[in-house]
Formats: sequence, structure tokens, C-alpha cells
Amino acid sequence: MPKRYFDNVFPDGQEVDSNMSYDFLKQSVYSLMEDVSRNASLSLDNDLYIGTTGIAYMYYHLATSEGFKNDSPALLNKAVEVSRLMQHNSSEKSSHQFICGDAGVNAVYAAIFHKIGDEKTAEIYLENFKKGLAVCKPINFFKPGGDELFVGRTGYLFGLLWLEKVFDRKIIADQDIIQLCLTIVESGRNYSKKNKSIFPLMYSYYNTEYLGAAHGLCTILQVLISFPCFIKNEQNAMQDIKKCIDILISLQTTSGNFPCAMDELGSRKRPEKDELVHWCHGAPGVVYLLAKAYLVFKEPSYLECCLKCGDLVWAKGLLKKGPGLCHGIAGNGYVFLLLYRLTGDTKHLNRAVQFGKFVFTDECIQGSRRPDNLYSLYEGLAGTVCYLSDLIQPDKASFPFLDVF
Repeated sequence: MPKRYFDNVFPDGQEVDSNMSYDFLKQSVYSLMEDVSRNASLSLDNDLYIGTTGIAYMYYHLATSEGFKNDSPALLNKAVEVSRLMQHNSSEKSSHQFICGDAGVNAVYAAIFHKIGDEKTAEIYLENFKKGLAVCKPINFFKPGGDELFVGRTGYLFGLLWLEKVFDRKIIADQDIIQLCLTIVESGRNYSKKNKSIFPLMYSYYNTEYLGAAHGLCTILQVLISFPCFIKNEQNAMQDIKKCIDILISLQTTSGNFPCAMDELGSRKRPEKDELVHWCHGAPGVVYLLAKAYLVFKEPSYLECCLKCGDLVWAKGLLKKGPGLCHGIAGNGYVFLLLYRLTGDTKHLNRAVQFGKFVFTDECIQGSRRPDNLYSLYEGLAGTVCYLSDLIQPDKASFPFLDVF
């Protein structure tokens, strides 16, 4: 099977590459943004993952970025324009789904209208977001797996964390947050006990015990250690969560990666040439849990694991799947921006810049697969735009909705 990644021939040093100037970055962002703008109407979905809301988020992200604040009003107007492309077929069932449903739509538009000062419209979206809480409270509300990031409770809680930063206030009462976190813990304990998992908490999504960020254990654990009210009040749950993190770390391979799912352990493990180094499956997604765990528990071994993830992504992260966030170069580049913020070491910033630069090379353009949804946030160019704009403000950069700081 051919390699999943381009060979990385970039120099790896402390000095930030001066060839990729501020002006080049801004020009590149605008060029890609225009490409996305021209094609925004092609999406038949509303959601954050491949739909119009992901494109609206791109405009919001730029409007709130240091390098683009002079154009903020025009960018926010573009975001509002995109909202008019939405298919209005929302349902109560998807009101809790953040990445792939209406919770993400409501959160992003609440933020956009808040930013332009239309608090009345912002509150309508915010109230619609809050409706998702009741939907995902019952422990078995979604039989294929209601705890993960894309359609489950974890995504809803990450959306809530983001909204609290945007509005700088509480959106949902601590007691409701604690209850939802405890439901996730209870769900994980029940599944683990029934299926005799090595983890005290385990989850499945459509009968697969994923470990990665998209549908798996790592983002579930990450969100649970992201709410101080839960950490402080639920020490018993925290013991199980910490034990899960430690077991997960024990599964890190010598190359620095993690199995995609529990059915890839031992004799069933993927050969190294076939390993996935994606945000959705593998070290580029698990690293956010490890970074958050390091900040919460202060254990040096967690930081060491983060750095091993970074070295793996540097070696094998220039993916041929395209430029996007979920399984592309921009998503992997965010690993270095995370490590730069975590350590202050400019080596990681240099790596991030090199990944940004590679997107524009002939080798990348000609050798990459065209994503199914080329202009979207998670698969395509809208996500690349967010990444390139974050290279201008590395001290504030974060993978969309997964900020650990």
C-alpha cells in the first residue's frame, strides 16, 4: 500500500521560518477564503463538520483573530450571509449534536450575533442551544453511543465550554453540568463492567470501542476534566478518569501513536506503515487530552507523551488526504501550535509554520487527494483558513472548539 503521507524534508530547528511572512499568510488566508466563499452554496448540510455552519464559523474565527480585526465587520456580515443558505429542517433530536447537528448551528450563530451586538437574536440561538441539555440527559438516549464528540454528550459539553468563553458568563448551571458529566461516567462504567474492559470507563460507537478524538475515549475524558465544578466535587469519578488516562498512555506505541480502537491491540494491531496519524484517529487527537491532563494533574509523564505525539506528527503528519482538520495537514499542524502554547518552545512554532507552508507547494497540491467536501471546516479549506490565521496569533491558537487553556 502506498504511504499515507508526504516525506517531510523541512529543517527542524528553533528558528521560526522567516520565508513565510505575515503578508504571505494574510494574502493566502484571503485567497482561500474567497475560494470557500464562492462555493459555500454547494453544501447541502447545515452542520459544523461539512456544512454551512462550519463556513460561518470560519468567518467568525477570522473576525475575532488579531490579524483580521480591521475587517471584522465585513467578515461577520459574510457569516450572516452564510446563515441564509441554511436548510431549515432542524429537529429536537439533533438539538444536542454539536459537530454534526443543531447544537453546533445554534452555538455558532449565537456567537456571531453576539459579536455584532444583536443580543436579541443571539439569545434566541442560545435558548435553542440550551434545549439540547434535556435531550441528552437520559443515560441511554442514543443506543449506538450517545457519549462521543460528534453527536453525543461530549460534543454538547465542548460546545458549552466554547460558549462560556465567547459570552464570558455561565450558560448552564453547574449542577446541570455536573449531572451530565456524571451520566457520562455512569454510562462508561456500565459499559466497561458489562464488556469487561481494561478501562474503568469505556464507550462504544456503533459497536466499536474507539480511542481517538472523533468518536472515542480521549475527547470524552478530556471534556470531563475541563469543568472545575466537576473536578472539585466528584473525586470518586476523577479517580476512574485518571486511571483511564494512565491506561491510555500505556498504549502509546514506540513511534508515539495510539491505536484507533480497542480491536487493534496486540496481534490485531495495524502494521506501522498503515497507522493513522489523523486528528480523528491517532496521536494528533489524543494529544489534546494529554495536554489537558498535564495542566490538571501536573504530571511530567503526560507532557512527555505530548512531545512524543509531536515528533510523530512531524515525521508522518503531512497527510495526502488533503489540507483539512479531521484527517489533513491543518489538523496535524494544530498539534504544534498546542505544543508551542504548552511549552513556549519555538521549535514547535517552526514546525507549525512549515506545515502551513507545505499546503501551498506543488507537491502537496498535485499529490493530495481531493476531499469529498473541499470547502468545509473539518474536511476542507475552511479549516485550513482557520489554521493559517492562527499562525499569525500562535499565543491564542487552538483547534476549533478543543482549546485546553
